[in-house]
Amino acid sequence: MKKVNKLIIVGGGTAGWMAATSFATHLKHLDIQITLVDSSHIGTVGVGEATIPSIVNFNHQLGIDEKDFIQSTKATFKLGIEFENWNTKGSRFFHPFSDYGVANEDVDFHHYYYRLKKELNSDSQLEDYSIACQLAKSNKFAQPQVPSSSPLADFGYAYHFDAGLYAKYLEQIAIANGVEHLDANVAEVNLDPESGFICSITLEDNSQLEGDFFIDCTGFRGLLIEKALETGYIDWSQYLPCDSAVAVQSEAIGAPLPYTRSIADDSGWRWRIPLQHRMGNGYVFCSKFTSHDEAKSVLEDSIEGSLLGNIKSFTFKAGRRKKVWNKNCYALGLASGFLEPIESTSISLIQTGIAHLLNFFPAYGYDKVLEDEVNRRHQHEMESIRDFIILHYKLTNRTDTPFWQYCQKLPIPRTLEHKIQLFQNTGKIVEYLPEAFEKSSWLTLFHGFDAHPKHHDNRADLFPIQGIESKLNAMRSAIANAASEAPLHTEFMNTHKLIVD
Repeated sequence: MKKVNKLIIVGGGTAGWMAATSFATHLKHLDIQITLVDSSHIGTVGVGEATIPSIVNFNHQLGIDEKDFIQSTKATFKLGIEFENWNTKGSRFFHPFSDYGVANEDVDFHHYYYRLKKELNSDSQLEDYSIACQLAKSNKFAQPQVPSSSPLADFGYAYHFDAGLYAKYLEQIAIANGVEHLDANVAEVNLDPESGFICSITLEDNSQLEGDFFIDCTGFRGLLIEKALETGYIDWSQYLPCDSAVAVQSEAIGAPLPYTRSIADDSGWRWRIPLQHRMGNGYVFCSKFTSHDEAKSVLEDSIEGSLLGNIKSFTFKAGRRKKVWNKNCYALGLASGFLEPIESTSISLIQTGIAHLLNFFPAYGYDKVLEDEVNRRHQHEMESIRDFIILHYKLTNRTDTPFWQYCQKLPIPRTLEHKIQLFQNTGKIVEYLPEAFEKSSWLTLFHGFDAHPKHHDNRADLFPIQGIESKLNAMRSAIANAASEAPLHTEFMNTHKLIVD
């Protein structure tokens, strides 16, 4: 393959315009002609409207002003995810974008916490040592002060936003940076008979668009990566039972919460994502245990405000493409694979997919070494997120419905089995670096599902228990005081003039 002079992105939506904006920004020095082809007659599935903290840096690298972004996409802030009814009916735990406490002498904080609970039966809760948890508990929000004099004040945040408005927002930036936009259907993908590489696409008017490298953002269809190149798909439904979803928007009722809600139900789980102007609602479920019509009824009954449109149905197969990069084609978003959005990873997977390609971009021509490395990284990332999602189903203590009984019997990958055994026996959290979720996130799930360790790190025994108690009490007080001084989420947004009528 020759030097990349023409880059063709097929498909718009969130994935397509994130790619177009990023490539136009970060590959400007290569003088590459970038064209995005999509059809206004083809709807997009959407990848959810909740994100993880990496989106903040993504926008920053594109030179996006945060205030302008929030106003344009009707965004709210997100401190984490509250999980309701997951461990048992009536149970709750919060997954924050922050660490717990502070490590000491190279020993993670939770080892001291578990020792204190065991020896003194302390009444403190793990969430007491997370500023994000305490802010969320009172529906408050404050941006972290960087640099901060205290590691206790170090936390991340993300957003809830309108994915359609975000795509339009990025479209304006991309076009301003020279991206050509063609509103057309792709009728055919043309392969070179010798190399098997994509050489062009034929549009509905029979015109041909030639390119050197192609980005597939056509969603589940995988028009280029699968239908044309027959890359193949690895099915993970043996690990992840949910295969369907219904979703709808509803009117906003009350002040928006600074977190996403994930609510376990009889045959899956429901999400609630608060935006400035409306609420996002959905139900991810297993079709073996309920129908789409029944799921629609459950979802509609759970919604407080009036529906804004009809409830839409989706089916999916958890898994990934065998290759995200095949020849001169690169898949992003749903074209690259799908994992249920229980931890809001859909948009972050688009981000990292873009980052991998930028890092190993074939600027001087195709090199299989580049392709192999990117595919290795994508596989590792997808498998690590897969394991984290499986953990939600594997550790639950629910057996009250056939679905949850089925989850109890699901097999798990060896990589996850090792992580669970290691934590339950020793309190150690192993990381297969790099991972999308840090130690604190794994600790959240282990603790939230009552998978407490039998033993803690022996080095935590080097210190007198009274000294540990004193330090932990001081941490808890500092976090409580900081949270008490923070404004309510809506007050913060109003103060900074982030809400536009």
